[in-house]
Amino acid sequence: MIKNQFIKFVLKVTYAHTISWFASGVIAVYLMSYEQWFLTEPMSFMKPTTEPVIRLGMALQVFRGVLVGFVLYPVRKIFFEERLGYWKLGLVILGLSVVATFGPAPGSFDGYIFTNLPQSMHLACYPEALLWISSFVGILYISNKYEDKKLARIIPMIFTILIVCMGIMSYMEAKGYF
Repeated sequence: MIKNQFIKFVLKVTYAHTISWFASGVIAVYLMSYEQWFLTEPMSFMKPTTEPVIRLGMALQVFRGVLVGFVLYPVRKIFFEERLGYWKLGLVILGLSVVATFGPAPGSFDGYIFTNLPQSMHLACYPEALLWISSFVGILYISNKYEDKKLARIIPMIFTILIVCMGIMSYMEAKGYF
C-alpha cells in the first residue's frame, strides 16, 4: 500500500510539474518574446529557442517532475495535509527555486549580486516563475481534492502524454527527421 501511495504521489507531482511548466513556458515564450530576448547580449548564454534540445525540453520535464516528486514525498504531509499547506509549498518553491537558487540565475539573490544583467531582466523572470508555481500548486490542489474522481486522474495524464509526444515530435522535426 505504501509503495502504491508513493507511486501515485510521484505521478501527481510529475504531471502537475509537466503541465504547469509547459503552460507557463508557452505563455512566456510568446508574451515575453523569448526568441528575441535570448539573442540579446545579456541573455545570449541561453540557447536559442530553435535548438532541437530546447524543443525536447518539454518532454524531458517528466524526469524533472519525478525528481520533484521524490524530493517532496518525505514532507508531503506538511504541504498536503496541514492548514495552509499549499501556500507553504508555493513559498518554499519560490524561495528555493527562484530567489535562493544555488547559482546566479536571473532573478535570484545571487543573480543580482554576481551577474551583469540589468535589473529589468531580473524582474522580467518573475512572471513566468510565479505562473509556474501557482499553476503547479493549483494542479496539485485540484488533484488532491478530486483524487477519488477517475477523470481527475486521467485528464492530466493525457495532457502529460500529449506534451511528451509534442516535445519528441518537435525535436524530431528540428533535427530534420520529417
